Amino acid sequence: MTAPVLGRDYRLLWSAAVSSRFGDALRTPALALLAATLTRDPRAVAAVTVAGLLPPLLFGLLGGVYADRWDRRRTMAAVDGLRAVVVAALAVVVATGRAGVAVLVGAAFLLAAFGALFDAASFALLPAVVPPAALPAANGRLQAGAAVAGGFLGAPLAGLLFTLSAPLPFAIDALTFALAALLVLTLRPVPTPRSCSCRPGESGRKTRVGGHKCKIAERTGRGSVWREAGEGVRWIRGDTILWRITVLTAGTNLAISGLMAVLVLYALDVLRLPSGGYGLFMSAAVLGGLGGALGAGRLAGRLGTVPALRTVLTAQTVALVGFALVRHPVPAGLALAVFAAGTTVWNSLWAAYGQRHVPAGLLGRVGAAQRMVGLLTAPVGAALAGLAGAAYGVAPVAGAVAVVFGLVTAAAWRVLRPVAPVPTADRPTTVGTAARPGPHRSR
Repeated sequence: MTAPVLGRDYRLLWSAAVSSRFGDALRTPALALLAATLTRDPRAVAAVTVAGLLPPLLFGLLGGVYADRWDRRRTMAAVDGLRAVVVAALAVVVATGRAGVAVLVGAAFLLAAFGALFDAASFALLPAVVPPAALPAANGRLQAGAAVAGGFLGAPLAGLLFTLSAPLPFAIDALTFALAALLVLTLRPVPTPRSCSCRPGESGRKTRVGGHKCKIAERTGRGSVWREAGEGVRWIRGDTILWRITVLTAGTNLAISGLMAVLVLYALDVLRLPSGGYGLFMSAAVLGGLGGALGAGRLAGRLGTVPALRTVLTAQTVALVGFALVRHPVPAGLALAVFAAGTTVWNSLWAAYGQRHVPAGLLGRVGAAQRMVGLLTAPVGAALAGLAGAAYGVAPVAGAVAVVFGLVTAAAWRVLRPVAPVPTADRPTTVGTAARPGPHRSR
């Protein structure tokens, strides 16, 4: 199978995403380090992390609405420009010694809120930049670039730069946001798709898209923001395969967040890993994720998207069982690498499936709803793992995570079935898109 030709616009979009991810990898650890220098109160330090996790759940659906209403290319550029201003202001505050925990909480919350809009617009823009058959590979390469920029470059540099000068990671992050905004603006303009609604019983021209009877808006008038947000959720609920994939993703995130919550303690106490070797141990996950991201397109092309998703879950379950059974860091690191590879493949194929089956005018809202539903279980899994680890020790948590993943995998083999081809008369119709500009994403 020949590799897809993704084109100039995809390379620009990829470069913008990688630049932004590099800055994120500098800023996130720097925020935690700065918070720890201001206070040793665990609640205050944790508040900075929580502030960055809440906006996608609070504002994700609204971000999807405006990603469908506004020009997505300009929206992404504007958001990155605003984030550059926020982080630059934070760097100035840190340099002048005026930073407090409240400032860090506010900055983390604001940046994550802007990020909810950016992620929705980015998810919806990608299908206008690459052909449908190339979406698995395109999503995989985006994740691969993010893994290299974040895991191999940004994360190791963050602590060093913070040690040299506390404002430095934030100043560089502001530059990466500004660069990403400029790169996105160089993309060829893509017409904003006409709005598409799945509300039954309305008058207007209808078309069948992905098994739904959808109304294509004849005018540009807008409805209620919350009604439009609900259309994204209703679309997912009406598409059997997409809904099942989304629910399965929520199940996997329950397990993954539980494992990540106790992973450092598991590595140190159960695997007897020296503290100095933890970074090397985690690099196995980065390498595995990189390999999975690069191979996602090939796997989807060989097996098909839905069979590939079931196969990936099976491999991850086997890896988790091995991880829970071994007591040496080397085989545990290999198992973690396989598991991380499966995670990036799943993320790439899950995103590509939605991008190929959802009409252009709904992509922002559907993508936001996918992410929100998929992430709802993450804080629950982390909390349960913490409670179980405190009561029984961290070793049983790994076994429990493997059991949960096994149940999700069994459910996937039962409910995920490849869909028969749609008859020609009912094939999905592109909603409000122009000719593509040549060959062109979290659990």
